[in-house]
Amino acid sequence: EGGARVLVVDIDPQGNSTSGYGINKREIQLSSYDLLVNDASSDSAVLHTKYENVDVIPANISLAGAELELVELERREYRLKHLLKTIEGDFDFLFVDCPPSLGLLTVNALTAAQRVLIPIQCEYYALEGVSSLMNTVNRVKHAFNPGLDIEGVLLTMLDARTNLGIQVVDSVKSITLSLI
Repeated sequence: EGGARVLVVDIDPQGNSTSGYGINKREIQLSSYDLLVNDASSDSAVLHTKYENVDVIPANISLAGAELELVELERREYRLKHLLKTIEGDFDFLFVDCPPSLGLLTVNALTAAQRVLIPIQCEYYALEGVSSLMNTVNRVKHAFNPGLDIEGVLLTMLDARTNLGIQVVDSVKSITLSLI
């Protein structure tokens, strides 16, 4: 009972955060799709997990079409921000799990967020997306969310014994420092 109250908002159509918290994606009544596209209330989609003080707004494959549907909606970049405003007082921390693409779902998350933590798998091809992501973060910051800050970069699956691992770390440092 004494821990921080956490909400994980899964807006990735793959729904890995949803599954990771033990929620069966096929049994979801309301998902983040219903909030973003169908104007369902945020609190109606919150599910309790088996972990104390951790709740989830789940995602499933229905989100795959949300990008196209959001395009036609007014103030489409602010949809998630407005939804989370209604329940943010119920939680100490809100984490938004984004898809790996830089479409309207991710723009919604960046518009709603205070800070961004960027996980990067330590492989060569992951570097290609870092510059694009950093540029998207900066564009969202200037257009929709002036308070957005980069919390940091989380390097995953690093094998520091290999030249490639060390090169990736060095490249990520130089890319992120030049764009921040």
